Amino acid sequence: MKFIPHEYQRMAMDALAHNNRFGLFLDMGLGKTVITLSDIQAAIYDRLEVSNVLIIAPKSVAECTWQDEAAKWDHLTLTFSTVLGTEKQRIKALQTPADCYVINRENVTWLCEYYHYDLPFDMLVIDESSSFKNWQSKRFRAIRKCLPRFHKIAILTGTPAPNTLLDLWAQMYLLDRGKALGKTIGEYRRNYFVPDKRNGMIIYSYRLRDEKAEKDIYGRIESEVMSLKAADYLKLPERIDNVVKVQLPERAKKVYEKMERELVLGLPDSDNVTAASAAALSNKLLQIANGGAYTDSGDVLHVHDAKLEALDEIIEANEGNSVLVFYSFRFDLRALKDKFPQAKELKSEQDIRDWNAGKIPVLLAHPASSGYGLNLQSGGHIIVWYGLTWSLELYQQANARLHRQGQGKPVIVHHLVAAGTMDMAVMSAIERKATGQDALLEAVKGRIEAYV
Repeated sequence: MKFIPHEYQRMAMDALAHNNRFGLFLDMGLGKTVITLSDIQAAIYDRLEVSNVLIIAPKSVAECTWQDEAAKWDHLTLTFSTVLGTEKQRIKALQTPADCYVINRENVTWLCEYYHYDLPFDMLVIDESSSFKNWQSKRFRAIRKCLPRFHKIAILTGTPAPNTLLDLWAQMYLLDRGKALGKTIGEYRRNYFVPDKRNGMIIYSYRLRDEKAEKDIYGRIESEVMSLKAADYLKLPERIDNVVKVQLPERAKKVYEKMERELVLGLPDSDNVTAASAAALSNKLLQIANGGAYTDSGDVLHVHDAKLEALDEIIEANEGNSVLVFYSFRFDLRALKDKFPQAKELKSEQDIRDWNAGKIPVLLAHPASSGYGLNLQSGGHIIVWYGLTWSLELYQQANARLHRQGQGKPVIVHHLVAAGTMDMAVMSAIERKATGQDALLEAVKGRIEAYV
């Protein structure tokens, strides 16, 4: 296929060509992958700046997205080696001559240790750099040691700071080693943030110092990144959001209410509830809302099939159309497979190709493993959230697998919400575009106060 870039894509390619350290903070669907591949092609074969490239990506993206995108366009002749699998397979892939070596982020630490932090690559591309936002993670600390080795670095993401601008520091450090936002996270926090929530001496979160701080942050990074919103450049298909209220059977309601009461009464007062205890409570209640619950021994207690029945109705009403289903728990997956024999779990690049070819009527995916970078828009236009997520970033990224450039039909997003459960709080947070931990804590505190 001939690549005819949009004007904003030309601008992005020009920025990558003229800056050895650059970030593409482009909204989902704007073509970050083909833009970057075009620059890699030019850097290797035209400008002779680099000889090989390390691409770090989410596992499902590392398996096939970069390789498939390169094969799609006439102007790209790049070769790839996919560094996945067992250690023996990964070592063999590293020893295979190629232009681009693609590895999943979970193996970054192993890669750095394998080469004793002297990586044999000239260029680094980090796809979905927001996965490196935690400056305390092993993957960040490992790749940080290798940064001087790279002649060129590009970081790509659609959501650089999904929860807080604190998330920017680690990603920008990967570009400029502290030039824009400070050499340490402590320096960054002192300059732009103040403590927000604390328990005694323990600080749980920070907030921006003021509006000027936010402007200062953006001003400091503007020469190193390009940030664009899809709505300004693309005519995306219509998206229709639908909340499907699921009524629990009476027995399930009683189980839920009993469990909620016991869990809530076991927590401290709302002023002292921790993120960990709130997450544990929410997790248990969301399990019951979905139809089951894990016992202390790891077994699954079956509670109801209300969501399975609601999903069955949606699939039946859309006969002939493929449906992408996002689930939350492993027991969800087992129940979905038992209920829908025609369903296929998203595991491999072949599953992605089969879906896009219309060969899979029901695709089961977890948003944490399939929410980034996958192009699934050719296979269908219907999404069902069987289990909801507190993560706004995961939610937005997962929906963008279908609601993106190249989608030819209106995208319908169904949300199965169990009435009278924690599902309703999560749905409310999604609709308000509230973010993860803060929305979760707010919801749990509300339940505590209801029982006081």
